[in-house]
Amino acid sequence: MNMSENTKMSITGKGLRLLLMGFIVMVAGFVLMIGGGTVDPDRFNWAMFDFQRLVAAPLVIICGIVIEVIAIIRRPKNTVNNQNE
Repeated sequence: MNMSENTKMSITGKGLRLLLMGFIVMVAGFVLMIGGGTVDPDRFNWAMFDFQRLVAAPLVIICGIVIEVIAIIRRPKNTVNNQNE
């Protein structure tokens, strides 16, 4: 195998789109996690312990990580060049 034959990128356009989608999903999870604070440090705000911040946001972040892993590990479909070998 020559160097000129090995110039293809290992990740395809679909893989790059999956990486971008996973990144956007993870950012959405972090956006769901913000808030719940208080201006007055002497008062405790129970809003930081709601479903959105304790359950939904971490699940969305984990889904984004799974999408990222799938985008990295996923193999492209066989092309005509691979069948000739």
